[in-house]
Amino acid sequence: MQKTLKFLVNKRIIILSLLGVLTYISISQYHISLWWILLIGVIKGVIFGKVFCRWVCPMGLIMELFMKMSPDGKIRQMYQYHKLGCPIAWVSGWLNRFSLFRIKINSESCKNCGICDKECYIVAMEPQKFSLYKPALQKPGDSFTCSKCLQCVAVCPNGSLTYKV
Repeated sequence: MQKTLKFLVNKRIIILSLLGVLTYISISQYHISLWWILLIGVIKGVIFGKVFCRWVCPMGLIMELFMKMSPDGKIRQMYQYHKLGCPIAWVSGWLNRFSLFRIKINSESCKNCGICDKECYIVAMEPQKFSLYKPALQKPGDSFTCSKCLQCVAVCPNGSLTYKV
């Protein structure tokens, strides 16, 4: 399971590109109602959390490409603010706390290396508020802004972070 997850996370931009283009074509060419897209986003939010933005959304793909062009993080912050107008981001972000699949840490096997925090864009924006491994801070995976890119899980050297029910 962990190898499959790492493979998918490493191919996430390709998956986002394919699903984002398919979503765009579904809406623009086949006139699929945005209500159906919203319903699919909500269902995914209940099960997986806020995965729509980083795994399916065409706008998420555009923002992802912009983020790669900005090493200083200013565009990273812009990525958060574009979601203000998206009802799928609102609903699925709220569902992060209640979704069936969650990012969990095994504190017994965690070596406190901090590699997960270095990969997490939520921690990068607010390091005094969020951490995946520091118990005193909030877990980014439960926050409204976490889009479940799962990079933190993929880079954990000893598998202490998991994404499961």
